[in-house]
Parts: sequence; C-alpha cells; structure tokens
Amino acid sequence: MKQQNTTRGVIFIHSVTPAVQPHVEWAVTSVLGYPVHIDWTKQPAVPQMNRGEMVWTGEAGTGAMLASALGGWEHLRFEITEEATPVSDGGRWSCTPGLGIFYAQTDCVGNVVVPENRIRAAIEQSNGDAAELKRLLDIALGQAWDDELEVFRYAGAGAPVRWLHRVG
Repeated sequence: MKQQNTTRGVIFIHSVTPAVQPHVEWAVTSVLGYPVHIDWTKQPAVPQMNRGEMVWTGEAGTGAMLASALGGWEHLRFEITEEATPVSDGGRWSCTPGLGIFYAQTDCVGNVVVPENRIRAAIEQSNGDAAELKRLLDIALGQAWDDELEVFRYAGAGAPVRWLHRVG
C-alpha cells in the first residue's frame, strides 16, 4: 500500500548565488532524507548566478515540504513538480524573490488545474468584464510567476535532467 504514496518530481533551481548552493543542497537533503548533489551550471539570464535541476523521489506531499524549505531565500528562483499518484494529485510550486510561492494542482501531464469554484468565482467577480475575467484567471493560473520565470527556463533549455529512480 505504501507504494501508492510514493511519487517523484523535479526541482528546477533557476537562479541561486554560488554561496547559497550548499545550503540549497542541505535543505533538499534534509527533506528527502538522502544525500543530494546538484550539478550546477551558469545561469545565462543572470551571469553571477547558477542554475541546477534534479529528480527526486519521496512520499506524496514531499513537493510542498521542499517548497517550504526553499521558499523566501534571497535571489533563489525555483520550481518544483510532483507527479500525481493513485491517491494524490500532482502539483507545481513556483517561487521568485518578489512574488513568493505559487502552488497549482496539476493533472497527469503537468497542466495546471483550476478548480471549478475558482472559475465560478472569477466569472462572478468579473461582472461580465472580459479584461477583469482574464486578470482573475491569470491569477489562478500563476501567470505572474510564469512571466518572471520564463527567461530563466529558456536559459536552461537543453540542460540535462537525469531520471535516477523508477517509481511504481
């Protein structure tokens, strides 16, 4: 039964100062319970920063614990994904220094899922104003985080992600 709660995900560190890198690895290690080493490379979008990514395996809910452990650090931009399991939804946590952490439920292929009550509330609150409806849906989708992180994602395109564990 325990295997139903095991999941995996990816941690994308989009920008971090070299001095903070060991602290990031320590924080991730403390959450995962196994030693972590991230291969750091230069972040072309901000030359004095580095970037790295790694695959993780853990219990459902680990993504939230990782985001909590990393959230709020100066200059640290990251995204964490957690795959859905038979008993839990998937998720994505995005974090920037200026915006903080955004969480979204995700489906089995990584699309953000906006709950129907949130959509109904946006429709009601917009009072028929299309621009206001768009603004409210952008908030629900985390558009501000996507806008800020896109340049960092693009700069990391083509960087290797190694799948080290097979779950299930």
